[in-house]
Amino acid sequence: MRRAVWLLVAVTVLSTSSGCLIPLYSGDPVRRAQQLIYTSEDLRAITDEWERIWFLDQPSHMTPWRTHGGIL
Repeated sequence: MRRAVWLLVAVTVLSTSSGCLIPLYSGDPVRRAQQLIYTSEDLRAITDEWERIWFLDQPSHMTPWRTHGGIL
């Protein structure tokens, strides 16, 4: 029983320190750079979409001075 526990601990430690089994990005530097650019653009688009959903992209009406909205 003790041997099985030690084996389980060893497998757990070795599997967590070995990295991913399937690499996320390509090994080719040019292709990897393209994939990283696409990933960063997707993350930027998520932020823009979040602001659009919560109406955070609307202009602010809280100006430090009073403005007249009519025709002068």
